[in-house]
Amino acid sequence: MSRENVLVVDDEKLIRFTLRESLSAEGYVVHEAADVAEAKRAFARQHMDCVILDHKLPDGEGFELLKTFKIEAPDVPVILMTAYANVEKAVEAMRQGAFTYLNKPFDTEEMVLNVRTALETTRLRREVQTLRRMQAAEGVAPIVGESAAMREIVALVRKLAASRANTVLLLGESGVGKGLVARALHDASDRRGKPFLTITCSAIPETLLESELFGHERGAFTDAKTMKPGLFEVADGGTVFLDEIGDMPFGLQSKLLQVLEEKTFKRLGGVADISVDIRVVAATNADLDRAVRENRFRLDLYYRLNTFPIRIPSLRERPEDIPALVRFFLDKFNRDFNKQVTGIQEAAQEALLRHPWPGNVRELRNAVERAMILGQGPMLTAKDFAFSLEADAQGRPATGRLLDLPQEGLDIEALERDLVRQALDRSGGNQSRAAQLLGMTRDQIRYRLEKYGSAP
Repeated sequence: MSRENVLVVDDEKLIRFTLRESLSAEGYVVHEAADVAEAKRAFARQHMDCVILDHKLPDGEGFELLKTFKIEAPDVPVILMTAYANVEKAVEAMRQGAFTYLNKPFDTEEMVLNVRTALETTRLRREVQTLRRMQAAEGVAPIVGESAAMREIVALVRKLAASRANTVLLLGESGVGKGLVARALHDASDRRGKPFLTITCSAIPETLLESELFGHERGAFTDAKTMKPGLFEVADGGTVFLDEIGDMPFGLQSKLLQVLEEKTFKRLGGVADISVDIRVVAATNADLDRAVRENRFRLDLYYRLNTFPIRIPSLRERPEDIPALVRFFLDKFNRDFNKQVTGIQEAAQEALLRHPWPGNVRELRNAVERAMILGQGPMLTAKDFAFSLEADAQGRPATGRLLDLPQEGLDIEALERDLVRQALDRSGGNQSRAAQLLGMTRDQIRYRLEKYGSAP
C-alpha cells in the first residue's frame, strides 16, 4: 500500500470528503484545505507528493496557487479542476505546469486514476534522475575486450557517439553484448544526460507495443482512462534501444520509419504531431535480408536502420577476449557477493578457452556467476566450471541443466511453462536471474509469466 501524501484543495466540503474516502482507500494519506491560505500552510507543513487543486477558491485563484506550488516544489504534480471549463483555461493550466485538467463534476474513479498516473510519472522521473547521477559517477559503460574486432567497435562507437547520426543497427548473435554497446554509445554521446530507454520488441504483444512506443490519449481504447506518454516521448533528447527489431510487427514498422525520417509521431487516438529528438539504436540476431525477402520486414526501414551497422562478433570468433571478460566478471561478482576471489586456475582458463560458448558473453557471465557462488577457495578451479561446460558433441546442454524432455507427446507451451517455473525455483523467484538461466531478457520472462497467468 502506498503512503504518499495527497493535498486536496477545494472549498466544497462534500468534494473533499469524497476524495478523502476514495484516495484513503487506495492507501494515500489525504490532507485537506478549503482555501488558499490553508493550502499554503498545509504545503509548508508537510511534503506533498500530489495536489488536487480547485480553480476557484474563496480567497484567490487556483492558477496563482499553482504557480506558487510549482516554484516551491516543481516536481510535485498538480491536478487542476474547475466547473468553468474551456479550452483556453485548459491550455493555460498545462502551460503553468499542471499535470492535467479535469472538469467538474468529475468521475471519482477517473480522479483516482489520474492521481496514480501522476505519482507513477513522478517516480519514473526521479528514478531517471537517480540513474543519471549514478551514470555520472560510474562513467561510460565499459566494452570489455582486447581483440582487434572489439577495438574497432570501440573506435566506431566513439565516432558515432560524437556524430548526429540518429540511427544505429547492432547485429550479432544472442548474448554478444548488443545492449552493452547500445548503452556505451549513449554514455559516450552528448545525450548521456537524457534518458536511455530499452524495449524488447518480441516480448510485448503488438497492440501493447504500439502504446508503449507511441503512448495513447485518454479513450484511445477500452482501458485507456488516462493519457500516457510513450517511450519516444519520454526519451526526448536521449536514446531508445529497440532490441530484437527483427520481430517488430510489420504494421508498426511504417510508424517507426516516420519517427526516424520526420522525428514526429502521434499518440494512439491523438491528432497532434509530437516532435522528438532521439537516437534509435536497433538490435537483432535475425537475418534482416531474409526477412525483407519474405516480406516480414520493410525494405525502406531496413535501409534507414542500416545506415550505420555494427556487427558484434560471437565469442567463439574472439576467444582472446575471454580472459579480460572473466576478470571483469570476477570483479563484479566479488562486489556483488562480498567475496575475494583473486582469479582462476590455468586449467580452468584453458577449459573456458576451448568451450564454444553458443550463448556468447551472456553464457560466460552466467558460468562465472555460478562458479563464484559455488567456489570455496581464493581461486576458481575447473571443477567450479564443470557444470557450465558440460555439453554433448553437438554443443547442446548436457542432462541436468534446465531441460528434461519427455520421451513422447511433446507439448511446447507446457515445456516452456515448466522451464520458466524451474528457472524461478532455482533463482528463488528472482526474475532477472531466472531470465539469465534461460538466456532471456527480463521483459521476455515477464511476458511469459503474464501469458501463462503466473505474473506477480
